[in-house]
Amino acid sequence: MKLKVCGMKNKDNIINVAQLNPDFMGFIFYKNSPRYFNSTIPELPENIKKIGVFVDTTFDYIKGIVHKHNLQGVQLHGKESPELCKKLQDLNCIVIKVFSIKDTFDFNNLEPYEDVCDYYLFDTKGKQPGGNGFAFDWRVLKKYSSIKPFFLSGGIGPNELDNVLSFLKTPEAVFCHSLDLNSKFETNSGLKNTEKLKAFKDQLIANNYDV
Repeated sequence: MKLKVCGMKNKDNIINVAQLNPDFMGFIFYKNSPRYFNSTIPELPENIKKIGVFVDTTFDYIKGIVHKHNLQGVQLHGKESPELCKKLQDLNCIVIKVFSIKDTFDFNNLEPYEDVCDYYLFDTKGKQPGGNGFAFDWRVLKKYSSIKPFFLSGGIGPNELDNVLSFLKTPEAVFCHSLDLNSKFETNSGLKNTEKLKAFKDQLIANNYDV
């Protein structure tokens, strides 16, 4: 099990969270987000992959941001086409395609993306493209028909630990690659509580998950 901490914004907070050694750190390049990142990413350990989060923007904009910040991957939260995903893969980027879920989801919608992204990310459908702070019904994933690994996102926080552990024991979690942590670990938008993150990670380790 891997961990991604998304919506990073403050330089000192980024450095402190990096000391917890998450596998991925997400930086949002969507101007309508309260977690919009418009600064310089401090130097991070090589094992932490920097992921840029984008919503319905152009290939040239994404490419420019990838090169500017030396990103290892992109996360696409809008209605991006399979063709755009393929072009981004050709930049040697990890491509994470996001799909938002409420009560139901047609997993046939994944088919055009099977060969042009590295991971899916399932998030909760809400007013914002992400970071809405509540979970969807994970039982929907019983109908997951792909073998592509996915990130689980949407309202995962300290109080959801028991639910997370229960989910990870189910058959539908077999392809769950990473937990995406964001708003439930914040004191303000983009400012993460490192103590809560550490406690959450420690509890996963205590339950025999190598994170």
